[in-house]
Amino acid sequence: MRTYLQTKYDSRKSFCNKAEVETAKSGLKLYSYNTFVAEIENGVAKVYNLQSTTTVRHVKEFLLQNGYDAESNKQIERNYFRGGE
Repeated sequence: MRTYLQTKYDSRKSFCNKAEVETAKSGLKLYSYNTFVAEIENGVAKVYNLQSTTTVRHVKEFLLQNGYDAESNKQIERNYFRGGE
């Protein structure tokens, strides 16, 4: 089941339904503009795509809402980025 990612930490009022979170058996998956970009699987956060500014905002919000550090792009890359894994 997919639900729209709501803003809690971002300064925008909403993401205009451009980011969705899917609840899966092993965790959560984030889709930005219908592209799979990040997941939290068995308690481990993994980010696969940080190509656009908007996608970074979606990823940052997703991580923060789920209790992960997401202070900057570099920190997200260092801690969670898995590239094309």
